[in-house]
Amino acid sequence: MPKALFVDTSRCTACRGCQVACKEWHGLPAVETKQRGSHQNPPDLNPFNYKLVRFSEHRINGKVEWYFFPDQCRHCDVPPCKDIGDMYVNGAVVKDENTGAVIFTDQTKRLSAEECQEITEACPYNIPRRNTGTGLLAKCDMCIDRQQAGLVPMCVKTCPTGTMNFGEHDEMVALAEKALERVKKDYPNAEIIDADEVNVIYLVQDKPELYYEYVTADASGVGKGVTRKEFLANLAKPAKRMFG
Repeated sequence: MPKALFVDTSRCTACRGCQVACKEWHGLPAVETKQRGSHQNPPDLNPFNYKLVRFSEHRINGKVEWYFFPDQCRHCDVPPCKDIGDMYVNGAVVKDENTGAVIFTDQTKRLSAEECQEITEACPYNIPRRNTGTGLLAKCDMCIDRQQAGLVPMCVKTCPTGTMNFGEHDEMVALAEKALERVKKDYPNAEIIDADEVNVIYLVQDKPELYYEYVTADASGVGKGVTRKEFLANLAKPAKRMFG
């Protein structure tokens, strides 16, 4: 059975402990940033930040509301990035069946910049980022090295509020459903995101679009106005034709 993370955003305080711990565990270098009028830092995912706590501020009924979203790869059951990668370099993107982790290997450096862009466009959550210095594609690897050593992912280990949870997929779905019952008492728009299609399951306490454009697969679309389900149904078509 694949493993899964359950991310309960109703418990997130945006401490960014998960973001920092991920960066430290993977030995990623610092990214130079500047103040842009937001606490979100850096401004987006990049080859040196596999996880990013997104900040979104809204005025609702005269009250300022903050929405925090610890963004990362969803480790799809049927990953479009792997299907596109396999068209160009077999083994560039692999899926570990024991954990469900989708991994970008060193073979991604054999992909051209245009091919990497196709992989990013194929992702319904807009996750993959290319390191222009090495040519490698980068994203969360679900701490597969820690899992193989019997440890939980570093973001889960570090989280102090219970936002980040880890276990068997079915257990995480059950935990998410139980949490949803609790959250809906105060936030009737709360929902669980794409639980039957991914191995990183989110609970949001309000409409997904209030958090970020790419929170849900079908809301974000893939390529040119194509939903994830439509994309997967058309994978036999040449990638170039689909995106360009």
